[in-house]
Order: sequence, then structure tokens, then C-alpha cells
Amino acid sequence: MAKQITVGSGLKVVTTLHGTDITLVGNNASFKPVTCLTIQRSDAVTAVSRYLEEETRRQFGIERPIDVVYNFIDPDRHDREIPPCISPCTCLEQVTLMHISNFRPVKRVRDVVKIFAQVAEKMDARLILVGDGPETPVAEQVATELGVLDRVTFVGVVDRVAPLLPAADLFLLPSASESFGLVALEAMASGVPVIASDVGGLPEVVEHGITGYLAPVGDVDQMAQYAIDLLSDCAQQKAFARAARERAATVFDHRKIVPQYEAIYEQVLLE
Repeated sequence: MAKQITVGSGLKVVTTLHGTDITLVGNNASFKPVTCLTIQRSDAVTAVSRYLEEETRRQFGIERPIDVVYNFIDPDRHDREIPPCISPCTCLEQVTLMHISNFRPVKRVRDVVKIFAQVAEKMDARLILVGDGPETPVAEQVATELGVLDRVTFVGVVDRVAPLLPAADLFLLPSASESFGLVALEAMASGVPVIASDVGGLPEVVEHGITGYLAPVGDVDQMAQYAIDLLSDCAQQKAFARAARERAATVFDHRKIVPQYEAIYEQVLLE
């Protein structure tokens, strides 16, 4: 519409697809025509993962070029200092698991708590939940039923997650769907291995058996076993942590990704 209103002005439009604009809106019949028109009429289109590019083509029948440009992080903003809003472990042998999300059903927060409960049976552990949403009461209920509520900390919504992540030894993201999994990347940038579902763009972020583990959606037992095995082996956990940090800083550094966007913008302006 902006291009039609400003016809003759040379206005260029670059559309970036992030996820729910395709996976959620794409399934809504009332929004699908305008979404499809936006993609077709844009001068360039980018997607944050190969999965999202493929899903866009599948749902909208798009054949035009779509450039895959990954989400990015600033490695310099991620360190290993424990933030003041999260108390340090009371025991040197205690491990910390963390989950950050908007607590919508797609994030499967009840699975997070179930995974943690199995870990807590084997070792001294605590779970830190960051964020808020409709599934927060569900998480509290499940934690109560499983007898681990006293070891779960609900931090609530925060402005920045980078200062919180250094408190974690392992990050859990058992989502039903993720177009990319930016929070998994942020965890890796802080040197925190990730256990996640093998769906969407997550396999493009987390290297199975190197920076974390991937398992089928809903396979709580497998994810819990991965967590127990990793947290029981200090040397392996540290190796995964180093690999996670290295992958995030090498592949997803903003100094590598932002120039890809700039090149697309410059090419569009030349056309």
C-alpha cells in the first residue's frame, strides 16, 4: 500500500519474515491475501531461517527469491557474571536450569517443569523461569504437583535477558514451534548449552551433540536424560559451553550478519 500511495517516488520496501507472521498469520484466511501480496510486491524479502523460507513457500506458494539472513547477537554483551537479581547457588554442586519465553502454549512450559523434575531427582538443581504469560499458572501447578515448586524461581518479565543467562548451566526450550529460536542463540552466546525440540529453525542454531541436544517435541524423558547426562559430567558441560559460545560468536555475530542486510538494501536501491 505504501508503494501504491507513493507511486513514482522510487520508494523501496524490504520485508523481513520473523515467524508468527507466517506460521500464525499464514494460517488465518482473513490475513493470508494481504500477507501474500506484501511478500510478492516487496523489492526484497528476507527470512531468519531456512525453515522459515521453506514454510513461506509452502504456505503461500511463493516462488520469488527469499534471502535467508539469520538473527544475530552482540557477543560483547554476553558475559559470565551472575546478575544481582538472581542469587548465586547456595551449593557449589548445585546446577541451574533456565527457561525464558512469553509463556504461551507453544513454548510448552509444562514440559520445562517436567524435565526439571526428573533432573532434580538425580541431583541438586534449581529452575529459573523468566517471563510471563498465560501458561505461568500452569507451570506453578505442575511444579506443585511434582513437588519441586520450592526449587523453582519465577523471575517475571525483564527488559534484557543477557544479564540473567550467566546464572544458568543449561537452557531448556522444548517448544512446539520456533521459526529460529533467538533466545537459544542468546543462551549459547552466554556459554550456556541448550536442550531444545528438533523443530523449525532450532536445528540451524543448536548443533546436536556439540552445543546442546535436540529431541522430538514432547519427548520429556529424552530431554531430561540429555540434561542429566550433560550436567553429571562437568568436563562435557564445559566443552558444550565453550562450543556454544564459539558457534554464537562465529556464525551469528552482528558484525557478520548486519552487512548481509546492508548488501540487500544497497542492491535494492540500485535496481
